[in-house]
Amino acid sequence: MEGFLSIGEAVNKYIDSCESKVNASPVKLFVKAVFAGMMIAMGAAASSVAAYAIDNVGISRLAAAVVFPVGLMMVILLGAELFTGDCLMIMATASEKHSPLQLVRTLAIVFAGNFVGAVLTAVAVAASGQLDYSAGLLGAYTIKVALGKATISTSRAVVSGVLCNILVCAAVLMALCAKDIAGKILAAFFTIMLFVVAGFEHCVANMYYIAAGMVAAVNPNYSQVAMQQYGYTVEQFSVLNWQHFLLGNLVPVTIGNIIGGMFIIGLPLLYLNREQKTESYTEKEERHERNILFGRNTASAGH
Repeated sequence: MEGFLSIGEAVNKYIDSCESKVNASPVKLFVKAVFAGMMIAMGAAASSVAAYAIDNVGISRLAAAVVFPVGLMMVILLGAELFTGDCLMIMATASEKHSPLQLVRTLAIVFAGNFVGAVLTAVAVAASGQLDYSAGLLGAYTIKVALGKATISTSRAVVSGVLCNILVCAAVLMALCAKDIAGKILAAFFTIMLFVVAGFEHCVANMYYIAAGMVAAVNPNYSQVAMQQYGYTVEQFSVLNWQHFLLGNLVPVTIGNIIGGMFIIGLPLLYLNREQKTESYTEKEERHERNILFGRNTASAGH
């Protein structure tokens, strides 16, 4: 298609791109993943600023959802590596472009890099003084968000993670369908906005949200405002620890993200478009360019 790629072409193109991921040096892959963690965290931090003073839950989430997608836009346009989007690599694994071990290795490096980038950004945001907004209300809201995520049940975390990465991976492939920057931005914006408004769980975003809440909870001013504003007790803040962060939220949400990205989006789309995989996207583009060149040469010869 002239204006955009069909989903079959986008699937093919994504599968071709996985070769560079699995063959990249671990250091470069890790750095790209750190960048992605930072970008998603910055989108999350800014979305909290947009939402923290709004009492109506629906409007608050909508305000956050208008801002948060910028994080994924940066990831897509700057070539960073995001764990949730990279779950789509299962399409290349199933196509025998690389081994399952290479898939696991790549995703493990990306996950670690995302974690480092998101946590460092959480620390930097707190150090910047941003959480002081409205006499510490933003800091209190940051604690509230973290507590909500750290205390979610395992089953809900998994299911919410599944729903989230259905939308994130859809956004990645829709952006790949677009041939211009405006199309990529629009594809990412509306789809990611949907998952934020719905309140689904994204493992990399949660790396920021819970880490930021842990940092905010040790600030006496923020914790005091949180108790006054939201009715929390000191004992409730004890939930914001590494155990609840990693085991209570991050593990089940990540499992859900993997299920949603790999088994509900990736493999079904590969199955639906498998008949188009007799020729790779790169080979198809090269053939198209040769046809254009041949046509021009033929036309020139006729003059």
